[in-house]
Amino acid sequence: MATIPLTVKGAEKLKQELHRLKTVDRPQVINAISEARAQGDLSENAEYDAAKEKQGFIEGRIKEIEGKMSNAQIIDPTNVDAEGRVVFGATVKMQDIEAGTTVEYQIVGDDEADIKSGLISISSPTARALIGKYEGDVAHVQAPGGLREYEVLEVKYI
Repeated sequence: MATIPLTVKGAEKLKQELHRLKTVDRPQVINAISEARAQGDLSENAEYDAAKEKQGFIEGRIKEIEGKMSNAQIIDPTNVDAEGRVVFGATVKMQDIEAGTTVEYQIVGDDEADIKSGLISISSPTARALIGKYEGDVAHVQAPGGLREYEVLEVKYI
């Protein structure tokens, strides 16, 4: 399995979710299953079915997170020395040349992406177009609405 890039914040967020799943959610669903069993006939017990389904989801998510963490390459953007080049973890301030609007995004792992928080996935068309660029370069992004051009205004490693 390939390595999965994560920022330090993204790895911490996954660790917290894993901890919550194991210490809070898993015990709750086990308790719900035992309570549903106590009600008798399991063939027509909706609470039992719902609890078993939730248990399956929780166990699947635990395995998924553990797999990602075991293959994670954790990168601290503050320790990156890319000499002004856009790389994973970099925060990029850029201007849409056509619209004149300015946006700022940090390039993060797929699990961390949240466009509303200014976090874009390394797999996104925008991030792929920005990787390797320097301040003053123009990135051509093939977006659903057509080709967009962005000028890189600033690259930070924060």
